Amino acid sequence: MPPRTGRHADWPEQIRPEVIDAIRAAGITRPWEHQARTAAHALRGESVVIATGTASGKSLAYLVPVLSALLDGADAAARPSRPPRTSRSRSTAPHEAGVASEEVAGFSGVGLVAGVDRVGESGEVGGVDGVGRVNGVAEVGTGDAEITDGVGVAEGVDPTVDAGVAGDSGVVAVGGRAANDSGSTPDAGTAHAAEAETTETSAAIESDAVTPVDAGATNGGDPGTAGGDGGAPDGADGVSRGDGGAGADGSSDGDGSSADGADGVSSGSGAPGADGVSGADGVSGGADSDDAPGAGSAAGAGGRRSRAGADGVTGTGARPPQGAVPDGAKSAGGARARVTGRGATALYLAPTKALAADQRRAVAELAAPLGTAVRAAVYDGDTPFEEREWVRQYGTYVLTNPDMLHRGILPGHARWASFLRQLRYVVIDECHTYRGVFGSHVAQVLRRLRRICARYGADPVFLLASATAADPAEAARRLTGVPVVEVTDDASPRGELVFALWEPPLTELSGERGAPVRRTATAETAELLTDLVTLGTRTVAFVRSRRAAELIALLAQDRLAEVDDSLPGRVAAYRGGYLPEERRALERDLHNGRLLGLASTTALELGVDVSGLDAVLLAGYPGTRASLWQQAGRAGRGGEGALAVLVARDDPLDTYLVHHPEALFDRPVESTVLDPDNPYVLAPHLCAAAAELPLSEEDLALFGPESASLVAQLETRGLLRRRSGGWYWTRRERAADLTDIRGEGGRPIQVVESGTGRLLGTVDASAAHTSVHDGAVHLHRGRTYLVTRLDLEDSVALVERAEPPYSTMARDTTAISVLSTETELPWGAARLSFGSVEVTHQVVSYLRRKLITGEVLGESKLDLPPRTLRTRAVWWSLTEDQLAGAGVLPDELPGALHAAEHASIGLLPLFATCDRWDIGGVSFPLHPDTGLPTVFVYDGHSGGAGFAERAFHTARTWLTATREAIASCDCDSGCPSCVQSPKCGNGNDPLDKSAAVRVLDCLLSSATAT
Repeated sequence: MPPRTGRHADWPEQIRPEVIDAIRAAGITRPWEHQARTAAHALRGESVVIATGTASGKSLAYLVPVLSALLDGADAAARPSRPPRTSRSRSTAPHEAGVASEEVAGFSGVGLVAGVDRVGESGEVGGVDGVGRVNGVAEVGTGDAEITDGVGVAEGVDPTVDAGVAGDSGVVAVGGRAANDSGSTPDAGTAHAAEAETTETSAAIESDAVTPVDAGATNGGDPGTAGGDGGAPDGADGVSRGDGGAGADGSSDGDGSSADGADGVSSGSGAPGADGVSGADGVSGGADSDDAPGAGSAAGAGGRRSRAGADGVTGTGARPPQGAVPDGAKSAGGARARVTGRGATALYLAPTKALAADQRRAVAELAAPLGTAVRAAVYDGDTPFEEREWVRQYGTYVLTNPDMLHRGILPGHARWASFLRQLRYVVIDECHTYRGVFGSHVAQVLRRLRRICARYGADPVFLLASATAADPAEAARRLTGVPVVEVTDDASPRGELVFALWEPPLTELSGERGAPVRRTATAETAELLTDLVTLGTRTVAFVRSRRAAELIALLAQDRLAEVDDSLPGRVAAYRGGYLPEERRALERDLHNGRLLGLASTTALELGVDVSGLDAVLLAGYPGTRASLWQQAGRAGRGGEGALAVLVARDDPLDTYLVHHPEALFDRPVESTVLDPDNPYVLAPHLCAAAAELPLSEEDLALFGPESASLVAQLETRGLLRRRSGGWYWTRRERAADLTDIRGEGGRPIQVVESGTGRLLGTVDASAAHTSVHDGAVHLHRGRTYLVTRLDLEDSVALVERAEPPYSTMARDTTAISVLSTETELPWGAARLSFGSVEVTHQVVSYLRRKLITGEVLGESKLDLPPRTLRTRAVWWSLTEDQLAGAGVLPDELPGALHAAEHASIGLLPLFATCDRWDIGGVSFPLHPDTGLPTVFVYDGHSGGAGFAERAFHTARTWLTATREAIASCDCDSGCPSCVQSPKCGNGNDPLDKSAAVRVLDCLLSSATAT
């Protein structure tokens, strides 16, 4: 890509001169055109999205109007005025006796999970007084599938295991990215009559769920759902006692597809629960949702009590976070500023904790000359409890994440009254990451925020920053619910970027059914990283899983030791599951050049300042073109030239891309897919909104056209009660705990070393069946363990240190039934359909595969419970006469459909904003509901995520590309580059490559555009 020169402009006149002086002091003399345009829109009160690509200075574009507003507000607050009104507490519905879990059953898609704090970087989490004590769990682990690779343990193929979310002491639903945390998500069948490729997405729903009436209840586990036996009720008068545990604010430490190892929050470090909640701020029943301003007091461990304050609880021991108030700072007018009162505030939302922390540092440096008018502070699970009170009371620029907003801030809005009353701007950084189920949840969280702000008389302007996106204004409008203008013309300079597509070579080994085997992307990336570090090239290798990050760093360190003893220490891994201080240290070391190479999950993809990189390696296609360019754009910051290398994995999609570069370079990035009206998403947010403030008829329009019918259902089920003031939440549990906004669910599994009792980490419930089943090989920080026992009831996997000469891979069976057909299109005698389905899958065994060669050493049976998912699917059916006319023999049909299913799943990410691991599939030579040979492809999220619907509307183009990918592969009978799947639970058997081409030719011969 050629270099580009920049185009300057002038800042709008409304920008405060002090802000312009601070920018100049930072070495920025004039803005780029897109920065000035964005600031101008914001200053006019227009919500705006800036979508100008990586390293284009988007953060400065939204910071300038924010800083100006904070200075204006500080000046206004300093002028004499009448005392502000004290906000009145709202009346709340009396809590009814009993636990809602018994009556919430039947709403699948969300639920209550008992007693988990999924962040657990400090060990035990305090329980809720009067209800019992719940021990927390350690930080999020991963559930990577283990696939053979040519270097030892295979690249983890669990592409987004790094995205967990949140829990709270005693009542929180937790899990790690639903369908993405699938580990092994295979196909299976019975006598080849029902071969399924399926996504492992959550633990079984044990009892509690919230699902639309017409959907019915499920008794298995749904991706994105939380199972469990209810939550802990709040303490007396809505105030729980901190019990010495380090609670959390509602999120977890996981990386995320979109998230860094800390999407949400991690637990504290033994700090007392001083915020009037159960060892956690904003996460115990009633404490943050029902306390009237000035009414709550809480006794945390150690006996420290809080006293009433204007916004809830102002603790006597509150202290500002380091750097929030500059030492000896003066106000913008030159007088010593009092750290009291706020004239204007701003809220910053990041998808990851790493990004929020990085942005706080950037704001602190830029705003240092502006004095205490700008008090920037992070509010997440890494924030010590004694600092959280200060942030609520005095912070003017609060940086947090959607998980904390959902679980901590909105339920406790009375404590944030003075902040919310003055809220001028809401900054949503990296907004392109809010897609699918997660994006749909965030959209509803933002609608709840707008509603609460209106309660306090505020109408904030939304400032969104995005990577290059298709129709960013429309995507931002769907996300926020308000009109948004877009700025897309990038006027910043750019150095030359050399982008290489790298296909690893074939080895002399043979894989399944004699298929040729390529060197793995993991091994190839490790070797490239070694070469680049040896040359002194600062490089980040982006990988798809925590396991791959650890493995690439380990391989590179071993190889570098052979070159120079000083080099291994200059390479490291970066992922979720590390302590916050470890992550921050790695970021500093990369920034200052002590580290030359880093193998990272997507945590570093999102805006964290790692300027000065010379090269970026991508170990496999990241799933979307938006992510591809976001990762590649991390190299060459500052206008210097850079190198980006996409190292292809041996699968149909990566192989297709390296042989069809136009699919990457000649196409726009994908549209952002999200569906805020998904009833599985909307229902729990209506409950949460009613708990925050009674829902009125007028409120329903804010939440979308489906809200009225869903409120009626919730009222029928006794979850909401209508009174003169509107609909009230009737239960003792915190309504915010009904759902995990990242679309996962289930109680995380603690991985414990049996000999020592040492807690190694956790694995998401969604991946536990495939990754820590009895006999599984588990990799943790470069060491190998063998799982001796998986106890699902107690959520514990016992492991022991071992060095087995094999890896393991789970196999499962899948069944699917059609619940309803919403749209159907005839393709000649064939039919293309879209509708609702129920998928049931069960892990039944696991394979032991020899390291290096992948040779199957044996299969062991497992006895694990089935899990059920209600979702949306696209499917196509052909008649027997059609197939006979195409020359597909009956004995070829199972392998033909199976191969077509694999390849179609592999190619769908080119046409829908999804990853292969977001979707599942199953093929049937004769399906009982259709009565015909049928292939299904379904969303791996409860209620659907929009991917299957997108597949339906692009079916002809999508399936044509699928057919081309199979036919153009040079192999004889099928290989990972065309029809073999890395997540096939049926051992990629049967597969018939040539018959699959004939089936697709037959299907497409009468295809029409949809």
